[in-house]
Amino acid sequence: MTRIDRRALFTSGAAAALLAATGAGLADTPRRGGVLRLAVPREADLMQHVLRGAVLDGLTEIGADGVLRPELAQQWTSSDDARVWQFDLRSDVAFHDGSPLTAEVAVAALLDRGDHLPTLQHMEATADHSLRLELSQSNPQLPYLLGDAAFQITQPGIWPEQTASLVGTGCYQVERVRPGRDFKLARVANHYKETQAGWVDSVELIVISDPLVRAEALRDGYVDVAALPAAEGLLSRGHFFFHPSATNMALAARPDVGVPRDIGAQSALDDGRIAERWWRV
Repeated sequence: MTRIDRRALFTSGAAAALLAATGAGLADTPRRGGVLRLAVPREADLMQHVLRGAVLDGLTEIGADGVLRPELAQQWTSSDDARVWQFDLRSDVAFHDGSPLTAEVAVAALLDRGDHLPTLQHMEATADHSLRLELSQSNPQLPYLLGDAAFQITQPGIWPEQTASLVGTGCYQVERVRPGRDFKLARVANHYKETQAGWVDSVELIVISDPLVRAEALRDGYVDVAALPAAEGLLSRGHFFFHPSATNMALAARPDVGVPRDIGAQSALDDGRIAERWWRV
């Protein structure tokens, strides 16, 4: 098998189009501790997006800077025609209930999402921590594709939509979920991303339907980040960070929130990974 250069995959126009440089002023060394509180609208279904991004991992991930990185898979190789792929998983990963991540478990979870990968012909575990995928046609960007939230790994029999009982391998585990209302997550101790992500101790999210109320909650310090707030409730009312800009405000954050230097523009909340990537200053 021939190794596919993971960085080369990111040079595609499709991948590059997902990025937007923010120029954030707080892009320094992340700090550990504190609580990150977020407000999201009800109709955008961002609650589930953020919950899954914090609780679940995939074989690969697209970093905040847009670069493809290994996640549950520590390396991968492909045949010369990019139809047959081998993924080698980390051996130090456990689900939040203590059960180990194995290739067999990962295969079962990915097969449950098979409709998202129509070219898949066969997939099997070839060792405790290795799995093999065979495609009906060449796809050199498969590792990039597997970084999508559609391919995040849950325990067999649990679908990502089952938010109240969601068990994954991510930096945060579910402490409380009230679907359509709010959730609270707690950081997992001794996680394999210990020095790379998962900076805050806990994450709280609340659904607030009115964009003016979301802006007011941010302005008055009840939340730290607001998705799609009413601009008139924030502009000229204090110092906030606006992404992508003040005139195109997908989200706003208080000045004591640490923000990665580059944030992907795929979704309003850093592609659902805000809980593990952002921090409190």
